[in-house]
Amino acid sequence: MCGIIGYIGREEKASDMIMEGLAKLEYRGYDSAGIALATPSGILVEKTKGKLVNLADHLAQIGFPKGYAGIGHTRWATHGEPSDINAHPHWSQNHDVVVVHNGIIENYMQLRQELLQNGDTFLSETDTEIIPHIIAQYYEKDRDPVRAISQAISRMRGSYALGIMFADRPGELYAARKDSPLVVGLGRHENYIASDIPAVLSHTRDVYFLEDYDIAILDTEQIRIVDRAGHSVSRDVFHVTWDVAAAEKGGFPHFMLKEIHEQPHVVRETLNSRLLDDVDAPKMEDLGISKEVLDGLKRIYMVACGTSYHAAMVGKYLIERVARLSTIVETASEFRYRDPIIDEKTLVIVVSQSGETADTLAALRMSKQAGAKVLGIVNVVGSSISREADYVFYTWAGPEIAVASTKAYSCQLAAMYLLTAHFAMLRGKMTPEEFHELKGDLIGLPAKIGEILNQEEEIKKIVDAVDPLNVFYVGRGLDYYTGMEGSLKLKEIAYLHSEAYAAGELKHGPIAMIEPGTLVIGIVTQKSLVEKTISNLKEVKARGAQVLCIATEDVDPSLMDGVADERIIIPAGNWMFTSLLANIPQQLIAYYMSVKKGYDVDKPRNLAKSVTVE
Repeated sequence: MCGIIGYIGREEKASDMIMEGLAKLEYRGYDSAGIALATPSGILVEKTKGKLVNLADHLAQIGFPKGYAGIGHTRWATHGEPSDINAHPHWSQNHDVVVVHNGIIENYMQLRQELLQNGDTFLSETDTEIIPHIIAQYYEKDRDPVRAISQAISRMRGSYALGIMFADRPGELYAARKDSPLVVGLGRHENYIASDIPAVLSHTRDVYFLEDYDIAILDTEQIRIVDRAGHSVSRDVFHVTWDVAAAEKGGFPHFMLKEIHEQPHVVRETLNSRLLDDVDAPKMEDLGISKEVLDGLKRIYMVACGTSYHAAMVGKYLIERVARLSTIVETASEFRYRDPIIDEKTLVIVVSQSGETADTLAALRMSKQAGAKVLGIVNVVGSSISREADYVFYTWAGPEIAVASTKAYSCQLAAMYLLTAHFAMLRGKMTPEEFHELKGDLIGLPAKIGEILNQEEEIKKIVDAVDPLNVFYVGRGLDYYTGMEGSLKLKEIAYLHSEAYAAGELKHGPIAMIEPGTLVIGIVTQKSLVEKTISNLKEVKARGAQVLCIATEDVDPSLMDGVADERIIIPAGNWMFTSLLANIPQQLIAYYMSVKKGYDVDKPRNLAKSVTVE
């Protein structure tokens, strides 16, 4: 989710165009920036940690030339902390190829080891640095850049959007992509590449959207696009009609909706970072949590706030049921003050999107002081939690601009699924054969998210037809925790009074609140609990509630007859993963409820994106 910009033209203004383009991508979030410029005497590279202004000041100080072609990058750290060295662009061994990259190369450690054995050396901790090394390795054989790029990407597993320059070809610019977005902009005697349209919108409204495995070759007069075999392919020109503000949001009216639609991609990124094609176990060696560590534990705490707390609740349910490890979930703001039982036989798992949440960070420090080991599940590399935790599980949601979390939560759930499987396998509660089947279900999750997003218009119509004063989410098991997150979203951005209840608890008091016009959203995805949940929904229906069911497609529709006024049907699948799928409609319900009421979706009142104070 970083920013890429590339420029090639007749006029000597490449560095200005690249810096301007990077500034247009700042909304995406980043922690370092860099630029590479092609010159007749070679490629110049400069990069700095921190904001783009740091790079601009540095370039002004050294008198950086303008140039005719170059590539630039703003980095959101994944592999390796934010630093000058880890910033992009990255060189090949002999400084004959330079690359900027968005995405994750999953098998980079294997490729890096092979390159080290061949005598290559590396400066950074990044997965990206292996890319120019491999391209250069093939380029040295026959000096064919397209063949070199094609051979290199055939060895890489994962996702990438690449901007590439060759030192001996200053009049050409190359690009390639798989799973990470990349556009090619068409100009007059100048052409562009960019990770997102806003970077080039001031200069062109005509772009190609590269497709997976496309390789683009740009010079000042033309753009050629070829496939991996080097055969020319045709791509339609897309004419952009959005204004600049809309373009930053990818054409979506709000960042929140854009981030909801990014979920198939980012969930795939988080899963793929831990799944290997030929291994029937999650790749978790870097966590350092062994069977011996687990066997020596007396207790596990999960500590988090807000949306992350709901992810922790799902994690607790799964770890206890599948891995058979007793797990306690605590809100961080309470955990740190109640003198919990913590010692060296305690594992504390802290969950935070930003890695800077004040209460969660305090819980981490308190736990370490008491002798516990701490695992951080975070989205931001180099954050305080990622630096101070003993073990770190990164999610790859990328920058999340909207205050209400959507894609970061889904990636936290993906992390919980992988962590559960890891713990279960270490403890002999899951076999490689069972994980193999589970892995297939995990790999299918992004496509199922996409299926649900295709129902967006139908969900909007449901929202438009209701005007509740009170909303209740009810469910059992994982469905209850799903409802907790749905309820929070309505509070955050639609300012609606909303509560989530375990369905079986309704009769113990909350059902007194049900009256005609109350909206009750029933989550019905857990097969063994369907009939019991439907029975509870009948009780609220009998008292005048409007009932909306979010149910998997394998739930007998006749059970909802006479109960559900409206239904949202989601794909069926493994019971472990329905909490993620059922939450996607909830995000859209909250979003469209907020839009209908005319509220500021991305910046709800009284809330901050990262709560760094008590």
